[in-house]
Amino acid sequence: MQPIETERLILRNFREDDAEGLFAYLRAPVSGCFLDLKLADLAAARTDARARSGDDQQIAVALKGTDQLVGDLFAHREAEELDTVSVGWNFNPAFAGRGYAFEAARALFDQLFGLAGARRLYAYVEDHNTRSRRLCERLGMRQEGTFVEYITFRNDAAGNPIYENTMQYAILRREWAAR
Repeated sequence: MQPIETERLILRNFREDDAEGLFAYLRAPVSGCFLDLKLADLAAARTDARARSGDDQQIAVALKGTDQLVGDLFAHREAEELDTVSVGWNFNPAFAGRGYAFEAARALFDQLFGLAGARRLYAYVEDHNTRSRRLCERLGMRQEGTFVEYITFRNDAAGNPIYENTMQYAILRREWAAR
């Protein structure tokens, strides 16, 4: 992908040297939906960063001055509807509260709706993930519905699945342009 620059960030392909930054937030994922991405050690992080580096749908978010990885975005086109894109984000909690996720997602949305020709973007968010829900709302996304007991990422102490309610947010190109 061509890098995207914002005031404080660079959105770019992953590189193997992003492994340490990736490990910083994937050794203990905060959100249940990222538990399957959990990294055991730095060697696993290197392997993951290398794999991501060849995938334009996996986007590294780095600080402009230092190139330090602070999080990542993803943008997956639907196979059946190429103008529809599933988007999401995962940021290092050490960088929370600085507006990086909003700045990065806004730049990605501009790119997807502009040059990439997307018509519709959507995101899935667990109902208890208030930061992600607020980010969707700040981006102008509307809540389209809630899937009750939709998915499970972990089990309770007895081994029973813990199901989570998942909200779907979306925005259309015309809604983005009207903002």
